[in-house]
Amino acid sequence: MLALAPMQDVTTLQFMRVIARYGGPDVYWTEYFRVHGDSRPEKWILDSITKNPTGRPVVAQLIGNDIPALVRTAKLLQKHPVAAIDLNLGCPAPVVYRKCAGGGLLREPARIDAILGALREAVTIPFTVKTRIGFNSPAEFDALLPLFAKHPIDLLTVHARTVVQMYRPGVRYDLIARAAGELRCPVLLNGNVFSAAQARQLLAETGVRGLMIGRGAIRNPWLFDQIRALASGATIKRPVGRDLLAYIHELWDNEITPGVRESAQVQRMKKFTNFIGEGVGETYLHDIRRVTTTADFWRVCNQFLDHNEPLSLEPTEKPSGMNILKGGKFPEN
Repeated sequence: MLALAPMQDVTTLQFMRVIARYGGPDVYWTEYFRVHGDSRPEKWILDSITKNPTGRPVVAQLIGNDIPALVRTAKLLQKHPVAAIDLNLGCPAPVVYRKCAGGGLLREPARIDAILGALREAVTIPFTVKTRIGFNSPAEFDALLPLFAKHPIDLLTVHARTVVQMYRPGVRYDLIARAAGELRCPVLLNGNVFSAAQARQLLAETGVRGLMIGRGAIRNPWLFDQIRALASGATIKRPVGRDLLAYIHELWDNEITPGVRESAQVQRMKKFTNFIGEGVGETYLHDIRRVTTTADFWRVCNQFLDHNEPLSLEPTEKPSGMNILKGGKFPEN
């Protein structure tokens, strides 16, 4: 299984529409629904479910710690065409974890236990969890695994960093392999997947059922199909500069909102080009981060991408020749 990771303000209906044109994942996750005492499912996130243009399943993700509200929201979302309900136990944003939601819940195993029990009872379709390996230390994973084993969840996605680590190097794929070996449910690997060759190695060495890819898919929308091609022995598509330029044009056409001021539109696109640029080079990143107008945005993109040279779209700085499960550190996802 190949999944698109839930990314706040990225995995919208619009981005799903674009990524699907490049092969796309087998299953999509929504950005998280924010759940609290008087919350209702956000319309723009619901749109990615009710107007799903991909023809593939969508999993609805929840974030919060209020058990009655989580149960209420899970029941509401099950009235829509969702493939599963997912609980976020990994968001590392301080504004989230300081409220004891997302990754913040990893500091309170007893509370996780209660939430998992209540949601498992309320969810009649597949119930899944996305977690990090701990809040402060990977050693905390020892207390988390028994909780995931206790409750009959249908799938666990593990992002192999701690919350305080954010997206810095030091991904613990060995702990994902441990989860895949010990749990009865399927496990997905998440964290810094950046190429088809590396994906094949991760699958072979960890024993997971599949991969969840986030930033790597923003940078390289062909990545899902490249992974499939390598697995089947087919030819891997190597995009050229103009292919990437066309992708950025598609993002622009789908992400830009009429009537919004120009600087805000350009800033919105930088959310994507910040990740795309990691596969293009430091000079492109330097220049695109400083543009403020539409004209300058496209001037920089054309300057670096209006060519027919093949692109790997892998991060420009990464180690090589390392065994993934023995200390290999790759750049952020």
